[in-house]
Amino acid sequence: MKAFRTMVAAGVVMGCALHARAELANAIQALVHDSVITYQDVQTLNEQTAGLLQRQYGNQPEVFRQRMASVQTNNLEKLLEEQLILHEFKTAGYNLPESVIEDEVRDRIHAKFGDRATLTKTLQAEGVTFEQFKERIRDQFIIEAMRHKNVSSEIIVSPHKVEVYYLAHREEFKLEDEVKLRMIVVNQSTDTNAPQARKLAEEILAKVKEGASFAEMAAVYSQGSQRHQGGDWGWVEKSVLRKELAEVAFSMKPGERSGVIETPEACYLMLVEDTRKAHYKSLSEVRDQIERDLVLEERRRLEQQWVEKMKKKTFVRYF
Repeated sequence: MKAFRTMVAAGVVMGCALHARAELANAIQALVHDSVITYQDVQTLNEQTAGLLQRQYGNQPEVFRQRMASVQTNNLEKLLEEQLILHEFKTAGYNLPESVIEDEVRDRIHAKFGDRATLTKTLQAEGVTFEQFKERIRDQFIIEAMRHKNVSSEIIVSPHKVEVYYLAHREEFKLEDEVKLRMIVVNQSTDTNAPQARKLAEEILAKVKEGASFAEMAAVYSQGSQRHQGGDWGWVEKSVLRKELAEVAFSMKPGERSGVIETPEACYLMLVEDTRKAHYKSLSEVRDQIERDLVLEERRRLEQQWVEKMKKKTFVRYF
């Protein structure tokens, strides 16, 4: 009897927990006119970012919590803005021919799923109906079309504005001392039958000393990610390299090679092709980047201005 009462109590607790989770999932986060944004809607977007943040800040729980709180706020605003745009589309009396959506659906199926059968299996696994999938595409199409119509895509940034930005943010374009580096990486192995990393690295170094091309040796023997580029790392700052490698690389002159540098993970050989001292990137080097950033900044400003106008004439409530 006691065991039975325990089972009943556990069942009640579990039932309450499931009910609480269901209530939380359906909890209203915001209303836009008659459209509801639920906790689950926001959480679905949060999950797309949570894994990345967990990997970045897993050992910094407070930073992780702050970043996730920021993501939660941004995702709620994103969903709210989308509902505002959809409401604006309806109230403005715009019409979207069904044939346009049918074409868009066909294009999406072909691009992402290949065929209808694969789409059907994917939707079933996600618990989504075809009509819901189609409605999602319709909403996305409307949102993008409305943004294009209401936020100018022809934003022009004057050369003067670029120059002013460059001077005001010059420290952002500062580069530390750099070396132009090639590297051969030979990973340490736990396989007793595999050649020892240090021995192999020394054999490679001997071939290079005899006249073999460092780049060709890297292409043949290196196990690093730049193997197919002949071990070419391009220009790198000291902070990019692990300490053992940085100390050696930045003590060498152009054309010099290192000996074998052994770490618990791998053995390394390095060739410094060139060096350059700390300097600022020139305006010509960063002009395109600055223009893109300023265009995006202005587009965000115009879009926020448009969103605020929609908020003023639409019932919006946060919970």
